[in-house]
Amino acid sequence: MNIAPGPVVDLQIALDDASTPGLPTERELSRWTKAALAHHPDKAQDELTIRLVSEDESRSLNRDYRGKDNPTNVLSFPFEAPPGLDIPLLGDLVICHEVVTREALQQDKSLADHYAHMVVHGILHLLGYDHIEEVEADEMEMLERTILASLGIADPYGLSGTECAPYSNDEDMRPDA
Repeated sequence: MNIAPGPVVDLQIALDDASTPGLPTERELSRWTKAALAHHPDKAQDELTIRLVSEDESRSLNRDYRGKDNPTNVLSFPFEAPPGLDIPLLGDLVICHEVVTREALQQDKSLADHYAHMVVHGILHLLGYDHIEEVEADEMEMLERTILASLGIADPYGLSGTECAPYSNDEDMRPDA
């Protein structure tokens, strides 16, 4: 029986100290990626890059690509193949370790669970999901909940793990991507 190898995750650690405590392992990143792509079997073998960065790099990218001069938790850069080329590349995720660590503490979540959420959230953006409109946000968040639950991770939007937190479009707990 042939078992498909799953998605290819290219991990890049762009931090001063690659042995920084709390960084996810390649195995964790692959597991989270595979769970996210399980809902899109046509993309299950695609490759993506996950780059773990400092606040300085996150701030610079966020400013240059989103016009926001502050570091953020996750940024997503979908790959757009030139016409006529079918290359199995999903895109790049840039995750700021300091921001994710700070958010996990503020939200009283395990760092690994919060990283899993950022990876799933970012991959959904790479697949074309968004949370600008409330209907789209509801769809994306429901899919995030489903994927994270399949990994044994509690609802990241819940107040007590079972209730859902309402959102406004101001400052909320949604990842940026």
